[in-house]
Amino acid sequence: MFVLYGEQYAQILERFGEACGMAAADVQSEAAAVRKAIGEVREATLTAGWDGAWFRRAYDANGNPVGTNEDSEGKIYIEPQGMCVMAGIGTDDGKAAQALRSTNDLLTCRCGTAILAPAYSTYRIELGEISSYPRGYKENGGIFCHNNPWISIANAKIGNDSEAFNVYTRTCPAYVEQYSEVHRTEPYVYCQMVAGPEAPTPGEGKNSWLTGTAAWTFVDVSQYLLGVQPTFDGLRLEPHLPAQFTELHIEREWRGVRYVIDARRTGKASLTVDGKPVSGTTVPIAAPGTEEVHVSLNF
Repeated sequence: MFVLYGEQYAQILERFGEACGMAAADVQSEAAAVRKAIGEVREATLTAGWDGAWFRRAYDANGNPVGTNEDSEGKIYIEPQGMCVMAGIGTDDGKAAQALRSTNDLLTCRCGTAILAPAYSTYRIELGEISSYPRGYKENGGIFCHNNPWISIANAKIGNDSEAFNVYTRTCPAYVEQYSEVHRTEPYVYCQMVAGPEAPTPGEGKNSWLTGTAAWTFVDVSQYLLGVQPTFDGLRLEPHLPAQFTELHIEREWRGVRYVIDARRTGKASLTVDGKPVSGTTVPIAAPGTEEVHVSLNF
């Protein structure tokens, strides 16, 4: 998260620092300091944070790694696999792709992606609460719905479009209705967590309504699966959906302007805005007074 949002902070500094009253030298100094710190955290993550086939979760107060294959339980956690790849860590050397393969192999089942595996069977004083729940429930191996979108986003970021969509469907209420006799919660709302594969009742929903899942899912669906991302320069259009999605119609209101977007899968990328070809995949910010922009995207 430090790497992901630190870089966004640096970009905000460079674009708006002076307009907000900062001296140019202070903007440059602050941005440089931020990027130096980002580089240090990135390097630590790729070294001390890499376990060989996935990213480690943490180090405890005694300096021992948490989320490591060296342990008998709690070998792998969901959070670093999703967030590190979202931040672009390991995307250039295969670590990101390997971490997501491990996530699929070791954490994922029909009901979603568990928070950790294997679940803890005894209380660990150095870990506290996460090891106090029954196996497969809550933080001890349950499927927390709010961080499943991180795995969907991460897969989209590296081009695993089918798996990105599959991650979304495994916890989406509309797609799990066929298992309602197992899920046992309202068919129109996300749960905080679903009992994980190591629980006595795998797939059973818990604590419906009590979650930030809908917000994270909206980011996932709108900005990554549909691929309509707001940027400093306009709306970037980069859908990440499996092959069966051949045509999309999207309407997005942004900065007071309605963007009407029709996208087709043709295998040859092109973009037109109000009938005029535009290079790249970003729809420029509309001129003041514009009410509606029509966009045609081939991807």
